[in-house]
Amino acid sequence: MSESLLEVRGLDVHYGDAQALWSVDLTVGPGETVAVVGPNGAGKSTLVNAIAGLQPTTAGEILVAGTDVSRLVPHRVCASGVAIVPEGRRVFAQMTVADNLALGAYRPAARREHRATLARVQALFPRLAERAGQLAGSLSGGEQQMVAIGRALMARPTLLLLDEPSLGLAPVVVDEVYAAIAAIAESGVSVLVVEQDVPRALAVSQRAYLLSEGRVATTGTPAELTDSAEVRRTVLGL
Repeated sequence: MSESLLEVRGLDVHYGDAQALWSVDLTVGPGETVAVVGPNGAGKSTLVNAIAGLQPTTAGEILVAGTDVSRLVPHRVCASGVAIVPEGRRVFAQMTVADNLALGAYRPAARREHRATLARVQALFPRLAERAGQLAGSLSGGEQQMVAIGRALMARPTLLLLDEPSLGLAPVVVDEVYAAIAAIAESGVSVLVVEQDVPRALAVSQRAYLLSEGRVATTGTPAELTDSAEVRRTVLGL
């Protein structure tokens, strides 16, 4: 693999006195899609929130293109090329689809490319063009997920973080969302996706990590994790 775009080294995270992550190491290369899978409570959301600057860290480094961002506030992390699609979508329900997307392009560099980026987002999700003037809160769950992904892409990230993108969606909508994730990766954006739906995540990834009880339990190719007894026990319950 080429030099890493994202490198997480020895990451610890606490919630008060309770430790949530223990010495997590992880890398994502340029243009690579990497999955983090694991059961509920494994620390997956904590990990992506820490990378995005939304969750303080207590030890370790988070390097983006060689620069440590682990002590930066979220908008500074975004300025380094990182965008997050949070768990539960979190669209601005009383704002239109168009205004939700515009918020993603608040950085000066992204604002300058707003029109071209918006065209790419609408090509990826044609329904967002059809519903541009509609309030985001009136959309279906799947359409709200498209808004959340589109909003993140409007920032023109080099690294896209996806936290449980299939959560609460019908299978046919999950198919559409994961087809979009594959297309985003093909465009050259690096992707880190955390999921409980192991087969979905592994299908779009080049490498994967199993997170269990706040620690990296194993890592490897999708085929290696599919055959892993640890994955079968902790995630699939087999």
